[in-house]
Amino acid sequence: MKLYKTEHGILLEKEDQFYRIPETDWDKVVNRDDLYDWLQLQSENLIPLTFTDDFPMPEVLAPIGSQEVWASGVTYFRSREARMEESEKAGGGSFYDRVYDAERPELFFKSTAPRVIGHKGTVRIRRDSTWDVPEPELTLFASESGTLVGYTIGNDMSSRSIEGENPLYLPQAKSYTGSAALGPCLYVPEQPLSPETVIDLSIVREGEEVFNGEITLSQMKRKADELLRFLYRELSFPTGCYLMTGTGIIPPSDFTLQVGDVVHITIEPIGTLTNTVG
Repeated sequence: MKLYKTEHGILLEKEDQFYRIPETDWDKVVNRDDLYDWLQLQSENLIPLTFTDDFPMPEVLAPIGSQEVWASGVTYFRSREARMEESEKAGGGSFYDRVYDAERPELFFKSTAPRVIGHKGTVRIRRDSTWDVPEPELTLFASESGTLVGYTIGNDMSSRSIEGENPLYLPQAKSYTGSAALGPCLYVPEQPLSPETVIDLSIVREGEEVFNGEITLSQMKRKADELLRFLYRELSFPTGCYLMTGTGIIPPSDFTLQVGDVVHITIEPIGTLTNTVG
């Protein structure tokens, strides 16, 4: 099942049928350990909606209420290589090698809810950066108790030039206005996603694809429950939390985003998150 936050309320999609959830507070709807069962019950008592040209589906917003967005790093072997490469001149290359093999994962704060960009919104590259990439990431949603109840797609926009200068610049390279996108929905399955689930990244410039890459979740060294366990170890999240799980798709070192590029991130069965670079 999929939950959409829209300009006219919360919609539930189940088996190609749409329903309007009576509760309008996103935080109250999603912050449930039994979210899948609760949505099943809701669908049994709601009348399906029919969207037409005269009654179109309302605009989809980022699937977030008051939650924070956190992120993980160096969770794929390819990301370890890329982070070592970009920070080698600054003497920080071995840091990422150690993190990849360590028990404790890299976790960092990414964004507050008001800064999160939704599907079809505009993400940004820093004006003081010369090397910028999108990072397509499966994003977990956990309830207040730390229970994994859903997934969405995340774009962890990153300035590789700034982070490469010094690992201590990570907050500036990762957290700035327009650096975090989530969407298009919150996917709530009965069972966890399969390790064979594919993440696909496509970057289009002036109508032509300039980069494409894909990877499966099986390539992640860190697992969802492990990452959430460390995140919730000494933090509380009264309305739940989103956690980006890192990327294994890294464009080559001679590639950088440009204003006007269109970034498509697809994870089936969640959908596609599309953003334009501004």
